[in-house]
Amino acid sequence: MKGRRMGRRAAVRVIAYIAAAFAVTAGIAWSNYAQAQYYKLQLNNTYQRAFAELTTNMSELDTALQKGLYATTPAMAASLCTEIYGKATAAQMAVSQLSYSHVTLENTASFLSTVGDYAYVLSKNAASGAVFGETEENALRTLADSSAVLAQNLQDLQQDINSGVITLEELNRAQSQLSSAEAEATSSTLDNSFRLMESEFPEMPTLIYDGPFSEHIETMEPLFLQDKDEVTDAEAMKAAAEFLGIPEDKFRLDGESEGKLPTYLFSVDEQGSEISLEVTKRGGVVLNLCNSRAVPSTDIRTEDAVAIAKDFLTSNGMDSMKESYYTLQGNIITINFAYVQDGVICYPDLVKVALAMDDGGIIGYDAKGYIMSHTARSIPAASVSEEEAKKLVASDLTVLAHQMTVIPTEGKYEIFCHEFKCETADGRHYIIYVNAVTGQQAKILILIESENGTLTM
Repeated sequence: MKGRRMGRRAAVRVIAYIAAAFAVTAGIAWSNYAQAQYYKLQLNNTYQRAFAELTTNMSELDTALQKGLYATTPAMAASLCTEIYGKATAAQMAVSQLSYSHVTLENTASFLSTVGDYAYVLSKNAASGAVFGETEENALRTLADSSAVLAQNLQDLQQDINSGVITLEELNRAQSQLSSAEAEATSSTLDNSFRLMESEFPEMPTLIYDGPFSEHIETMEPLFLQDKDEVTDAEAMKAAAEFLGIPEDKFRLDGESEGKLPTYLFSVDEQGSEISLEVTKRGGVVLNLCNSRAVPSTDIRTEDAVAIAKDFLTSNGMDSMKESYYTLQGNIITINFAYVQDGVICYPDLVKVALAMDDGGIIGYDAKGYIMSHTARSIPAASVSEEEAKKLVASDLTVLAHQMTVIPTEGKYEIFCHEFKCETADGRHYIIYVNAVTGQQAKILILIESENGTLTM
């Protein structure tokens, strides 16, 4: 399959289609004054909220469709098609809130209904063991192309409305193109109607340095602390002092926190700024720290910052950690590290380290993922070889790198996987996870990369 591209002419038609959905609320025969008053009336809080929901839901639908293009097993196809249906249904609900007494946004809703209905049919087929054939792949790509442009231009339109750039004249000019644009978007191949499903599986983009596998830790018991004893506040303060290399008598006990991970709260003034820390009551392990100082400049290289962070972890007893992704913001670099056991990257065991890019000082640390998940694992032998797993990667993706990993599931379990970092023909990056025991696709991630870091969807 080839990468997604739309020509200028097609993009203009879809832009016109988006804008026209809002233009129909203003009659062509109205005077400019009446149009302006009506437009202002519609941009109330309810309108803006519904439009924001539509924009978000369309972005999520685009993401789900992109993932669906690279599903090569029935289980993954069924899961992603159900997800696509959920996104389309949520977008339809947002559209319904943008309908007014004399206008119903039928064409917009019809396009979304087509996407949802088709995904429902594919999910039923996949549940019966079928995978996508050429016809289904082409249909999904058509929907993905339209949704991608629609999602992007909804974001642009929202920004223009919020900033006052968009005008009623531009919207009205777009109205005349409504019919042709929507005829383009809804292929006759996909115009069948099917019963709607009830479930919805929403997903939002997250920063990959937070880990695409970090949500599971909120409801777990801390595995790393299971065999450790309770410590006093004095013992916890000593641990904090050793962690930072600052004399113990400079620290203050600020309080305690309870919950699944009870901690002591400490602070210390160092070189004109305040450093706050949490230390677990069980085991006396530093959970996190935050240095409030400003970072005015970037004077060190990214690779040097990574080396400093890794040395910091090693000096505090974490000597089997591997860096993966990072993000840069405000002269601060935040680096994601994961534990490595026998050459296998264990993504649940996350540690984040933030450094100041002016002098390489540690100004942030978060070991919650590591504390909640780290344990000596019994990793099974891979029943599926790298070459066998690679067959589960879509044929139009180029594999750039491979490694063995452990990833968590939403049900608090873990899966031993082959991880393939891949590239499309137009340079976009995906990560495909294949279960090393069952040989089924386990997860698909989309990487959104920039000079400031990496996002995943």
